Amino acid sequence: MIRLVIVDDHALVREGLSLILGGEPDIDVVGQLPDGPALLDFLDRTQDPIDVVLLDLYLPGIDGTRVLSLLRGRFPELRTRVLILTAVGRVADIQRALAAGADGFVLKDATGAEVAAAVRGAHGGVTTLSATAAEVLWPRGRSGTGPGRPAAPAGPPGTPDTGAGSAAGGAGSLTRREREILDLLGRGMANQDIARTLDLAERTVKTHVSNVLAKLQVSSRTQAALLARDLPRIIDLP
Repeated sequence: MIRLVIVDDHALVREGLSLILGGEPDIDVVGQLPDGPALLDFLDRTQDPIDVVLLDLYLPGIDGTRVLSLLRGRFPELRTRVLILTAVGRVADIQRALAAGADGFVLKDATGAEVAAAVRGAHGGVTTLSATAAEVLWPRGRSGTGPGRPAAPAGPPGTPDTGAGSAAGGAGSLTRREREILDLLGRGMANQDIARTLDLAERTVKTHVSNVLAKLQVSSRTQAALLARDLPRIIDLP
């Protein structure tokens, strides 16, 4: 059973999502919270693990990206996955949320089935980006790295550049095996699935993933997975 917490400042949204997602046989909504401080307090008090947090991006006071940064800093031991939820899909906002450590992004105009699938995907450790959010990042009919199609998620001020140039340079130093790993990350595979596909030990896959993240100068497998979708247009990945 996936233990889910929903954080949104609109009661109607919280209640609607709780009704829809709580009706799924494998999802248990254990909290409905109005803002970031309430989430941090909830995590401080709860004795039971929280598997996934569905976190609104535009919260009053402290926005979702800042809340996510505080969560990751205050509870580094938590294995909780965080899905960013919003009615607006601006590219820069998606990039900032991913740079802060989000495990995926889903828009509020997604169907209930799509949100439930995103929750399951995040819980399973795969890259979770709803079709509507993917369309914001990569509009149909576009190519290259112009407006509406970023080369890579941008980090917050003061972090290493993760744009196309540094990403391409880092990808050029990947070994053939690491490029295979990156390709499978781009398909949303978890370590266990990658290990099975490449006939490797899961521990070996974890080591390769860590090396890939370091060489690409990104902080999460989600960022690496998103880069994997753009890098073939920048360099020739085998």
